[in-house]
Amino acid sequence: MKFLDLAKVYIRSGGGGAGCASFRREKFIEFGGPDGGDGGNGGSVWVEAVQGLNTLIDFRYQQHFFAKNGQPGMGSQRTGKSGDDIVLKVPVGTEIIDEDEETLIADLTEVGQRVCLAEGGNGGWGNLRFKSSTNRAPSRANPGQPGVERTIWLRLKLIADAGLLGLPNAGKSTFLSAVSNARPKIADYPFTTLVPNLGVVGVDGREFVMADIPGLIEGASEGRGLGDMFLGHVERCSVLLHLVDGTSSTIAKDYKTIVAELEAYSEALADKPRLTALNKIDALDARTLASRKRSLEKASGGPVHLISGVAGTGVQELLRALYAIIAGDRAEAAEEEARGTWHP
Repeated sequence: MKFLDLAKVYIRSGGGGAGCASFRREKFIEFGGPDGGDGGNGGSVWVEAVQGLNTLIDFRYQQHFFAKNGQPGMGSQRTGKSGDDIVLKVPVGTEIIDEDEETLIADLTEVGQRVCLAEGGNGGWGNLRFKSSTNRAPSRANPGQPGVERTIWLRLKLIADAGLLGLPNAGKSTFLSAVSNARPKIADYPFTTLVPNLGVVGVDGREFVMADIPGLIEGASEGRGLGDMFLGHVERCSVLLHLVDGTSSTIAKDYKTIVAELEAYSEALADKPRLTALNKIDALDARTLASRKRSLEKASGGPVHLISGVAGTGVQELLRALYAIIAGDRAEAAEEEARGTWHP
């Protein structure tokens, strides 16, 4: 299935049916009076987060969603039938954004969440509604309320606990395949990963979800390479794992390139907890490894984990460090939710 994380859709709720202006006419019954029924309500447009979806590809083939109009009222006090609702089913983690591409309407982060995007129009009143002690035979009936038409954007941000960052060929896909059951494409050329991949990682009997996004290069914020179009998929992560290719001769520059692109994309993303790991150490001798570790520690200003995704060296210790941060974030979120102040 092709991955699609952004879609533009056009929606319209149904208009309400018109009320009926009718009078009761039966033989041998005088002064029958008004008996016009109300119009039916128009259908609404809803969006719902469901399980089993991980892409917005369905909205590439259908972009227009129109709910049914309500039927008009009829004589003998018969109310028109209401129009059927339409439900847009989207993956968990989908944001609903207004046409200006800035205003957030809703953020669906849990299975079963539903939001009404366009409410159907109310049905018009029939003339029976206007009968009063001073107006015994009203001939007035209301038209139905028109539906709402709008354009919205659907933007998917994958739900993951940890996100992998790094230059192309830093070994992100190899690392993900080594620690989870995910099977991303792995090859010896840049930009092997073209779409985000998710994997469930197990460590000490506990699990968390890790996301691997396509590699960033210098100038990604200006559209170079694949740009920063996939960085949104790690915005929800509790911690970021920055992998640096240990076989590169420009360790410090490689590290600073990724940090600069994060800061250019979002200050909030750049401020997230981040662990730094020097990958592919199985291909380095002891002297080179020590030198490049010192260079990376100086550039990052913090500790550096030494790992090898292929050989498995240092991987478990790194996963434990990641989970410690994730567990702390989960506990904090649960505490805030218990106080009623948590927001996704």
